Amino acid sequence: MFISPIWIILALPGLILGIWAQMRVKGAFNKYSKVGNSRGMTGAQTARAILDHYALYDVKVEETKGFLSDHYDPRSRTLRLSPDVSRTPSIAAVGIAAHESGHALQHAKGYKPLQLRSAIVPAVQFGSFLGPILFMAGFLLQAFSGIGFNLALVGLILFGITALFTVITLPVEFDATRRAKKELVTMNILTKDEMVGVNKTLDAAALTYVAAAIAAIGQVLYYAFLLFGRRD
Repeated sequence: MFISPIWIILALPGLILGIWAQMRVKGAFNKYSKVGNSRGMTGAQTARAILDHYALYDVKVEETKGFLSDHYDPRSRTLRLSPDVSRTPSIAAVGIAAHESGHALQHAKGYKPLQLRSAIVPAVQFGSFLGPILFMAGFLLQAFSGIGFNLALVGLILFGITALFTVITLPVEFDATRRAKKELVTMNILTKDEMVGVNKTLDAAALTYVAAAIAAIGQVLYYAFLLFGRRD
């Protein structure tokens, strides 16, 4: 099967980086999820402590299904933690719970990048599904009949919104990690030595967002090359 050299240049690096980043996250989590923290706090207890420290009593902490499915939902003001994080008194669990609490703090303080990301979620959900379909339909029409350019362009724009979402996500995630590390230290939840494990776990997780952004941008550029490269 022929693989385009342009695809290798634009899209493949992000995919490779994403695989490597996922391996790092799983490796760090598997290592530090087995190391207990000195205060014996679970992820759920950590999240609740940070939220209560900022009087965010209305933000719920719930357990959700899945592996590393932890997230903060600004619509319902709910912080959802996976079982391995919610129930476990490990360094990794505390770090991840603190990171998700960081998103709740962003929401409470009106952090602009989080507001922007939340605002474009509907467009991203629509574009990530319909964009590739419209692009491929238009691209094939253009290739065989020369009349599908505008349809493919709409698909490219929709897919581009998804890539924009991954870029906006970067400062949101980096700031949540910064807040998490700060609170864990200032609230004396973890010691300096224990923070080494948190740093490795959260920094590896941050790399997955970088990889996602690079992959999405590369894919959009590849689609753009396919579309505009066929024009006379």
